[in-house]
Amino acid sequence: MSHLSTAEKTEPKQQSSENAIEAHELTKRYGSNLALKGVSFKVPRGSVFGVIGPNGAGKTTTMRTLLDIIRPSSGHAIVLGEDPRHAGPELRRRIGFLPGELILDGRTTGRKLLQHYADISGPVRQGQIEELAERLSLDLSRAVRKLSKGNKQKLGIVQAFMHQPDLLVLDEPTSGLDPLMQQVFLDLVREAREAGQSVFLSSHVISEIQQAADEVAILRDGKIVTIASVEQLRASAIRHLRLVATGISMAELQQRLGRLDGVDNLAVASISSADQDSVEASATLEGEIPPLLQALSTLTLTDLVLEEPDLEESVLKLYTSDSKEVA
Repeated sequence: MSHLSTAEKTEPKQQSSENAIEAHELTKRYGSNLALKGVSFKVPRGSVFGVIGPNGAGKTTTMRTLLDIIRPSSGHAIVLGEDPRHAGPELRRRIGFLPGELILDGRTTGRKLLQHYADISGPVRQGQIEELAERLSLDLSRAVRKLSKGNKQKLGIVQAFMHQPDLLVLDEPTSGLDPLMQQVFLDLVREAREAGQSVFLSSHVISEIQQAADEVAILRDGKIVTIASVEQLRASAIRHLRLVATGISMAELQQRLGRLDGVDNLAVASISSADQDSVEASATLEGEIPPLLQALSTLTLTDLVLEEPDLEESVLKLYTSDSKEVA
């Protein structure tokens, strides 16, 4: 494992940039394959920046480029105010890195392995390792080779967080964790942000990004499809609508809902009962709610369900659409 993360907490250098990361037109070519195609973004200091995308989208390649594990074919990045290609160990000591393919093996215990990393890079605050291990329910006395995938992942999380780095770079960090430990991890991310640390987080778990990130980049085929805040994504997310109304014909309800912007997959049907005849409508809604409420305000409704925004459905739509790249 490339160990970039165990180091003594040092005072940040004076820097002119207000961003923890600035990526400028990063391109990475492997033979005839373009893994990154002009990726550009900025991560403000003290924020959590999430990158989501399907497997093969370029998430890991982007991270490795930022950390100078691999070199871009063109373009460049500035990390904590420095060029990672030339900054050397001093910059790496200020970064906590959890790779997506975490390889940990050996007869040594988790405690000795973490101490080994700390001895190489610099001391960690006394008791910090034990505190993190306790929160993650990680037994540090067990041999690393006997740990399950989930417990090895916990060990990787501890080594990334334990020196309280200025920047955390985390690639699929909750892989192998159960739901309870996923929430503990998200708590650690929130606490890091509150302490002024910056976090660059990649995942294909949309709910995880939704809970953790201030801003989200959606990556597809080596290109950024869009960059938006979680609030902006939620505002444009898809909601599922279902209603039942009386005193209106199917054609009239179809017309009233059909002319609203953002209404799609509209289906209208008649419902007959012993008491009264009703009309049922179902649709998906993408966009603002007030126009819908205005259209429904004069109806006699006997049932109305408007689900929470389906962020996952919206993001998956961006994965497969021909949306214009936003850099």
